[in-house]
Amino acid sequence: MSLKKLNTVLAAAFILFILWFGTEYIVSPETTAPTFGLPSWPSGDGGGFLIIKGIRDVVLALVLGILLVTGHRRALGWALLVEALAAYGDMTNVLAHHGSVATALGIHCLTATLMVINGLLILRETRTVAAAPASPAPQPA
Repeated sequence: MSLKKLNTVLAAAFILFILWFGTEYIVSPETTAPTFGLPSWPSGDGGGFLIIKGIRDVVLALVLGILLVTGHRRALGWALLVEALAAYGDMTNVLAHHGSVATALGIHCLTATLMVINGLLILRETRTVAAAPASPAPQPA
């Protein structure tokens, strides 16, 4: 499998995973919240923050999806690197609030690290294309 195909499959998997997870937080936040890794989650009026997390995830997935579908691969690589910060932030939040270390590392940190690897691979794939010299323009005779 070529590097480009592998990168595309990995990016598509991230997009679908983030889109699914975000949608779950919007549709059923009370069921999805316990899987985040925090020891407790907001309820009542505070439950709206769970929907905000879902909206954030859906938007992050849509940005990646648009870049993938439109073929802006270099921008996709950079976006993956930047969006990994959200997952690292989730990991830090879980750890800072005495949540599940296994979830913080096994879900949030692993996801973020794989996003960084995928982003770097896409940037590597596109580096040769971006660095290729332009062919000289034909000279009039």
